[in-house]
Amino acid sequence: MVPALYLTIARESILKQFSGLEMDKNTLLATYPELSKPKATFVTLTLHGQLRGCIGSLVAHRPLLDDLISNAQSAAFRDPRFSPLSHEEFSMIKIEISLLSEPKLVSYTDKVELKSLVRKGIDGVILRVGNYQTTFLPQVWEELDDFESFFAHLGMKAGIGNNPLAYHPEIYIYQVEKIKED
Repeated sequence: MVPALYLTIARESILKQFSGLEMDKNTLLATYPELSKPKATFVTLTLHGQLRGCIGSLVAHRPLLDDLISNAQSAAFRDPRFSPLSHEEFSMIKIEISLLSEPKLVSYTDKVELKSLVRKGIDGVILRVGNYQTTFLPQVWEELDDFESFFAHLGMKAGIGNNPLAYHPEIYIYQVEKIKED
């Protein structure tokens, strides 16, 4: 599979949404049957180097093509942190796609052990406490490059405060294959 194809699909799906048109999924699936295999993706949009939208799936629950189209359109138009993408912004956004591995539950007894099991810059983290769940992609380590900051921000994102490990949450890790526009 050519990684550039994923970027083209994401960009085209956003463009089609502006005009209310659908992607020609049948032709894509006939040409690239691997797009029918289940895969979890995240689509991140940036504008002038700043986050402009990021939506994704943590678990592969639909074909890669459907996941990519849905997440690209959701990142552009349905990320609750941002207003819908404008046509003017569309020409200036950069798209990054993350293809996620299957999340693995981390068994740990305390913060010290967890710190030894989570690999900075490599692992994405899913934090789950009761009905609260959130994630940071591995790319977030670029901005929050120490364990304490990473987990404090992850806890705040989850809505449980800046000391989420006090709850001994379920922690899952995953890795990503990044595909990025220049």
